[in-house]
Amino acid sequence: MRYLYITDPGKVRERNEDSVNIVENASGEILLAVADGMGGHKDGEVASSIALNHIATRFKEISSVGNKEDAINWIQDIVKEANALIYKYVAMHKESSGMGTTLVLAILSKTFLLIGNIGDSSGYVIKNKKLHKVTVDHTLVNLLVKSGELSEKDAKNHPKKNVLMRALGASVDVEVDIFNVELGVDGIFLCSDGLTNMLDDNTIEKILNSNTSIEEKLDKLVFKANNRGGSDNISIAYLNKEDNL
Repeated sequence: MRYLYITDPGKVRERNEDSVNIVENASGEILLAVADGMGGHKDGEVASSIALNHIATRFKEISSVGNKEDAINWIQDIVKEANALIYKYVAMHKESSGMGTTLVLAILSKTFLLIGNIGDSSGYVIKNKKLHKVTVDHTLVNLLVKSGELSEKDAKNHPKKNVLMRALGASVDVEVDIFNVELGVDGIFLCSDGLTNMLDDNTIEKILNSNTSIEEKLDKLVFKANNRGGSDNISIAYLNKEDNL
């Protein structure tokens, strides 16, 4: 099993507001997480860093997240804690009012795989060399597509496609979607929308299936996204195993 993460500012943004991490606890359980901060001059990078530092630190502190039900409760609790920390920071730094962050995370143990998200950072699994999106974006455009008011084709270039309906730091109460994924996948792939806005799933899948090292795969994804404009920060957390997980 190999895992790696990468982050890049892209070609347009002055700063990198993304945060990404992969950590393993004493039981060999693995946490992957990507957060895409929002707020620009209002410290989006602070929001994403607060969220990921807290989540990763707490994960390493526990010997195990327990069974699947325990892990679901842990994700819900840790997200609420991260949200509260962002609120506390804003209360002490009024100039940062309006900052927030997306979050996508995965927890892999010997007996289960859970993926959770808030916002429009994406969580995928790879099975039989096919890339499958697990998460659902919490965006205004996606809401309009679901209600039938907008086609998927029109949604791709909609002027409000990046308007989030849910994010850490956006409200006192926060809800995280959690997906129970059957074991038997070949890999886990998390990324910020700086990648998915530049590359479609077929392109990502093709690169992940290329006969190159894990480092070369991620470098190529970032290179291609930047070559197509690099309009946003790009972050990826990737875990792969030749044998099924």
